Amino acid sequence: MEYRLLGRTGVRVAPLALGTLNFGMPTTAEESIRILHIAVDHGINIVDTANTYNDGESERIIGAAFRQGLSRRKVFLATKFFNPVGDGPNEQGASRLHVMQACEDSLRRLQTDVIDLYQMHRPSFEVPIDETLSALTDLVRQGKVRYIGCSTFPAWKVAEALLTSEFKGYARFVTEQPPYNLLDRRIENELVPLASAFGLGLLPWSPLAQGVLAGRYPEDGSLPPESRAAVRGGIYRDRLNRRGVEIGARVVELAREHGLSAAQLALLWVKDQPGVTAPIYGPRTPAQLEESLPVLEMNLAEDLRLSLDELNPPGNAVADFHNTSRWMKPLSG
Repeated sequence: MEYRLLGRTGVRVAPLALGTLNFGMPTTAEESIRILHIAVDHGINIVDTANTYNDGESERIIGAAFRQGLSRRKVFLATKFFNPVGDGPNEQGASRLHVMQACEDSLRRLQTDVIDLYQMHRPSFEVPIDETLSALTDLVRQGKVRYIGCSTFPAWKVAEALLTSEFKGYARFVTEQPPYNLLDRRIENELVPLASAFGLGLLPWSPLAQGVLAGRYPEDGSLPPESRAAVRGGIYRDRLNRRGVEIGARVVELAREHGLSAAQLALLWVKDQPGVTAPIYGPRTPAQLEESLPVLEMNLAEDLRLSLDELNPPGNAVADFHNTSRWMKPLSG
């Protein structure tokens, strides 16, 4: 497997990252820890979580795995702050007060002394970025955080943060974590060029379009009972539409023609897109993770890339995976 540099850092990470949104619900703690061991045993060294995933249970499970013998040295550990963790007015957001407390809480749940990559889960349009970056810089200097990053930011907010860090000598975002898959390619218009120009690593989430590109949603519009759209509803259900499901069915056909599963093809497409460091894949079961492992050694053939471009051309979207961004205008129609 060829490890990739994480942005402008000297850190090398696997070309796939393990996402842990399912840890604790629906995936049990026992199965989640098994998934962690399988991933690390196969060379996946970046594990991504957040303080709000299943009310902190995802972080607690990862911490339990470390306590039970998972090698902390083999894991580049990424987590996030910003979304509400309680009912209080200061139990969310990007203020110094919340950033410092959220970090302490995540360290405790994760049972570690340091977070390798601490990410701002969403942009703030209320708190000046210099307040947040100042707090994050203090955490880096205290040795509680090694690198910082952001998630689901518009390109102009990333640029604002990078310029603020440059002018004020603050720690610099080294990664951005956007939604990106064959159904929603809008980051190619501005964010990908920005990341390439400024040496920012990209860690895309939802590379399988929550299973649509794995062929898990039938064209009759019904919802598989174990799917995120059925189990979680809300924002997950809102990302589904007929055109997206039709493209998912075509991905299944293309994958079969090339001796791949649809999930492998969808993941491979994101992994080998320009500017991408490592897509974040969040398996629900150990079997789903094991299905993805061959992608670590694969390369996307150019003819297959062109066939996929015909389904949804570069820069376009047929489904809205920015529907939690709070800033992207929704798709119409």
